[in-house]
Amino acid sequence: MLFRPLPRALARLLSVLAVVAWLVQMGVLVRAAYFSPPVSLAADLAHYGSSAHWKGVYYRGDKIGFSVGQTTPIDDGYEIREDGRLQMTLFGATTAVRLSTLAVVDRAFALRRFEFSLDPGTGPTVVSGDLDGRRLHLRIRNSGGEREETRELAEPPALALNLPRALVARGLTAGETLEVSVFDPTTLRNAAMSIEVQAREIVRAAGRSVPAFRVQTRFAGVTTRSWITDVGEVVREESPTGLLVVRETPERAQALAVSSEIQADLLEAAALVPSPPTRIDDPTTVRLLRVRLSRAAGFPDGDLQGAGQSADGDVIEVHDALELTPGPEEPGLARYLKPEPLIESDAPPIRDEAARATEDAPDEPRARAERLLRHVHAFLDKKPTVSLPSALEVLKTRVGDCNEHTALYVAMARAVDIPARIAVGLVYLRGAFYYHAWAEVWLDEGDQRGLWLPVDPTLNQFPADATHVRLARGGLDRQAAILGLIGQAELSVLDVELRPGSTPILVGRPTADLTPLDLPFPRRDGQGPSCWSSPAR
Repeated sequence: MLFRPLPRALARLLSVLAVVAWLVQMGVLVRAAYFSPPVSLAADLAHYGSSAHWKGVYYRGDKIGFSVGQTTPIDDGYEIREDGRLQMTLFGATTAVRLSTLAVVDRAFALRRFEFSLDPGTGPTVVSGDLDGRRLHLRIRNSGGEREETRELAEPPALALNLPRALVARGLTAGETLEVSVFDPTTLRNAAMSIEVQAREIVRAAGRSVPAFRVQTRFAGVTTRSWITDVGEVVREESPTGLLVVRETPERAQALAVSSEIQADLLEAAALVPSPPTRIDDPTTVRLLRVRLSRAAGFPDGDLQGAGQSADGDVIEVHDALELTPGPEEPGLARYLKPEPLIESDAPPIRDEAARATEDAPDEPRARAERLLRHVHAFLDKKPTVSLPSALEVLKTRVGDCNEHTALYVAMARAVDIPARIAVGLVYLRGAFYYHAWAEVWLDEGDQRGLWLPVDPTLNQFPADATHVRLARGGLDRQAAILGLIGQAELSVLDVELRPGSTPILVGRPTADLTPLDLPFPRRDGQGPSCWSSPAR
């Protein structure tokens, strides 16, 4: 779990992060490179003049950064630019990020081209696009290289950055509702955003009262409330996840942007503590887990069913993957061998590393898939990050959390002709369910039979234990579907069965160790704790 402007983008980005880090455990989101002296920071943002608009970014009352934006006329339209600096805590470790968005629009603020950059401290990932009618030409660039693709869209999209000005240009009326197409660079997804213009109000911004329209939007399951002025400036934005973006003076916006300590831990805040409390001493011994998850019924049935899991409404049941048996070969397996944006399975460095990892493994899918998992788990330093998880970038940096582990593993599996896909959802760890990402691999058992096996390269589990509750499958565009759960969902454990002879589960009783995760900063020692494994004491 890791493009967009900052307001609306932030709400989803931070959410994605928390989801798949992912985001996601992040997925939403963000990470570390702006602890520079004030002179350097000022120089970095020197192109913003007196007309720039500054905003403070808060999460549940804690200042986590700022954004600054400016609209500049050009010959045949406008150039809209926004930069942001964010800092937060993930699993007790400080993480920060630089974000930058540029949108070039026409006189009606319709999008022509854009560029979005996210730099978590290891170098930026840049997503840029050019629009020709409904045709979008995309480029994704990072230190691992550059990839391009062209998409035919149903209608020309907007970015969250230019959308408020485009709405004002067409006219806002209290009580109206509409739907627009929006492209989200952080998930590479184009989808409909529903918009409701609720009322015209007076709101405080940068120490003064400003008339603005209160507008509620819903995109990728996340509802956001914004206040938009008559010139299209967003002066305040609120998200149910606890995120607040508000117009401030330049001095106030930057005052706490490089703070000594941020108290809010996004991943811990996003965790779901079951009600009643449930203790599972060793998740790897779980034979069956049945949970009730509010809003689960809203996910596609195809994502909730299969690979040892079944769902009926908001009740999800997960069985031990060790008990899975082969079935008829699934049609369409070839799609899970192809490269995707950020899953660069055809890249020579990915192919070479996958070949090295499996060169002495037995020539059968199960053995090679497990050898790859052990290799990826040992290969990466376990550090909480918020980034756009590109397999090539992960191969170079050798750092990441569940998103990075999963992206690299899926790419390497496909590189050695093992069908693989990404799964995202929840995993149990020390009293709570955390947003997480893992993988599923197709194991060919011969005679046109096989099975999808859930595996977790972050936790070094082959197969993954039965506390992995899957909610969605696929890349960043599919993972965005779980953002609407953050801060909104409730979970209860209905039943837990352990393998014979295992330690019993205590349900409905307080325990001495039921607080959400309290992980020390992970370190790599070959057998030490991984991203979401229990820390050494």
